[in-house]
Amino acid sequence: MTAEDTTATGRMLVPALVFTALVVAVVGSLGAPLITSVAGSFGVSLAAAQWTLTAPLLVGAIATPVLGRLGTGPRRRQVVLATLAVVVAGSVLTVAPLPFGWLLAGRVAQGAGLGLTPLLMGVARDHLPASRSGSAIALLSVASIVGIGVGYPLAGLLTDVAGLRAAYGLGLLVTALALGAAWWSVPRPPAGRASAVDVPGAALLGAGLSALLLAISQSALWTRRPVLAAALVAAAAVLLVGWVRRERRCAAPLVDLALLRTPAVAGANAVMLLGGVGMYLLLTLVTRYVQTPASAGYGFGVGVFVAGLVLVPFSALGFVGGRLVRPLHGRFAPAAVLAAGGGAVLAALVLFALARGQLWLSFAVMGLLGLGVGVFSAAMPAAILAVTPAGETSSAMSFNQVVRSVGFSIGSALGGLTLAAATPPGATFPADAGYTSASWLGAAAMGVTVVAALTLRQASPPGDGPPAGRG
Repeated sequence: MTAEDTTATGRMLVPALVFTALVVAVVGSLGAPLITSVAGSFGVSLAAAQWTLTAPLLVGAIATPVLGRLGTGPRRRQVVLATLAVVVAGSVLTVAPLPFGWLLAGRVAQGAGLGLTPLLMGVARDHLPASRSGSAIALLSVASIVGIGVGYPLAGLLTDVAGLRAAYGLGLLVTALALGAAWWSVPRPPAGRASAVDVPGAALLGAGLSALLLAISQSALWTRRPVLAAALVAAAAVLLVGWVRRERRCAAPLVDLALLRTPAVAGANAVMLLGGVGMYLLLTLVTRYVQTPASAGYGFGVGVFVAGLVLVPFSALGFVGGRLVRPLHGRFAPAAVLAAGGGAVLAALVLFALARGQLWLSFAVMGLLGLGVGVFSAAMPAAILAVTPAGETSSAMSFNQVVRSVGFSIGSALGGLTLAAATPPGATFPADAGYTSASWLGAAAMGVTVVAALTLRQASPPGDGPPAGRG
């Protein structure tokens, strides 16, 4: 990298990458607070409106490993720009006065952007000095999660003030800005890399992930059509086993599964899966709890905007937690930092299980959750990239992002199923005890996460330090 390149990246690259990661997270989260408004505006059922959230998450999970592999090659810049262009086109469809099917198509296109974060991490690792690349990658990991809390209140406010299309208009504005920022700042990757994509492998992985995520994200399937839900899980298992077998024999695998033979990498992905369950379970529990009317015997009956404000501490303290990781790495082992983040999430789950009778406690729980998620997310890339070749950064992190998506979906489904089981026959809302049970389930998952994270210290080769903590 020339001195001129270093100056340019120092000035613009990190802000542009973080802004882009934040944007795709915000756009991906636009579906959640708008589901009721979509159902009313388009005259569709809540189940149909739910697909404006489910569809982009599915597409993002499928697109992530494909984009991650493309990002290891010589056309990474073109892939980033083309993907953002697809997201912008999808944003146009969500704003245009078209029928519900076109809105859903737009949300599907927006979901492709959720696979960009690993590519942005690869850009940071290739084009920033070693003293800065790790902290930038950690910040990207944090932004890709805490951006969820940014989108909720903005979408709720715009919907209340100017209607549904205004909320989606926010997505169009920020994605267009992200495309411009990427066009101006993302450099070409180093020469000499190949990016062959295993198309059959991508099809197997996509089909397997689709079946798996459908089964675990649509919790109603398990109560209404359990046979279909079980069939989806079985089909997912067959497809994913077939994908693993193909990847092991493929000359240009979609994901280099040999990396998973490294205990540190395999363990980090297992920790991400378990941690994702607890994190997203609590996120969904709190947002649902505060919107429950007091007539149910609990809850606060707040509107979409106030429910979104509850997530502001999550985002704010998430970024604070991400910034704490760098000095923490100077004092503690990476596994200990990862466990500390998981411990904060565990504490938030325990707090919500024991004390949630006042609205301010929900703000406190979300702040503590955000702090833990920020530390956890910022520490995670270090555990993986310390033993990953630079050229495989996008591919390795894309696999971790897929694992995170699966964990989030399991957490969401676990919360939904627990609350459904706690809902008396004929009742609209679950019993308050259902929230307690779901919280303790999440706490159990996070307890295992913390213990597993601490074992990574033994799995990591001596002297391996995270890029995030150096410099």
